[in-house]
Amino acid sequence: MSHYRGPLLTRLVSEALLAARDSGADGWIGSLDLARSNDSVSLQADAWHWHERCYPYPPKLKDRTIYYWDGDEFMPVSRFSGSLIKLVPTQWGVPTFEIDGIKMLPTAKASPLEDARRKVALVEPRGKVLLDTCGGLGYFAACCLEAGVARMHSFEKNPDVLWLRTLNPWSPDPDDPTHGGRLQLNHADVSQAIMQVADASVDALLHDPPRFGIAGELYSQAFYGQLARVLRRGGRLFHYTGSPNKLTSDRDVPREVARRLEKAGFKAQLALDGVLAVRR
Repeated sequence: MSHYRGPLLTRLVSEALLAARDSGADGWIGSLDLARSNDSVSLQADAWHWHERCYPYPPKLKDRTIYYWDGDEFMPVSRFSGSLIKLVPTQWGVPTFEIDGIKMLPTAKASPLEDARRKVALVEPRGKVLLDTCGGLGYFAACCLEAGVARMHSFEKNPDVLWLRTLNPWSPDPDDPTHGGRLQLNHADVSQAIMQVADASVDALLHDPPRFGIAGELYSQAFYGQLARVLRRGGRLFHYTGSPNKLTSDRDVPREVARRLEKAGFKAQLALDGVLAVRR
């Protein structure tokens, strides 16, 4: 799927455009790509012009929603196919996404891209072949490309998440020639696709699965055995866990995961908001 190149609006951006017009200005400078860059917009009474295209001023936009131009009007970057999935703006510019109102990426203390950068650094991707089990918006992939990964195989099961990626300017485009073909994005369920990955064929692993209640198979002993099989000896794995149920029960998911990884053939320790493990 090709990446969207049109404007992206939030309520704040829309209000800034209207305020500039109402002040009598004939132009506005700001970001139409979620703070990746700034650009100039020409303002008229009933429309604004950007990159040789004319767009209407949208009606009042909702908070916590990003809008894209579908050719006729500005529409929310969201879909409903069993679950409501949407791209959500953050104070950092880099968006997160939600499924049925549940935020999928941490954003309280840093942008989700900066959060991904810290986790990626733990597996030292430079020059390595890396497997990314649950690609999401692609922030792990973006950070690995930035850090000089040799080749990256990324899997994403949800077609709506893949659609979000095409609208998110912060998600890396596998077809971007500047990446040199280093990112391979696969629409597949990694719990099945991993069976086709050769033994000891990857140098590092990033595993950021949905919550246990949604994708328990990605926390199973059998799946951890597959991760151990495809990772070379001495290779590193970072497994995001968060701390689910910490306040409501005595269950300690990070330590449970560490024990299972140890049983699968890793040496594991808690790190950041997950588990860092090394293949023995």
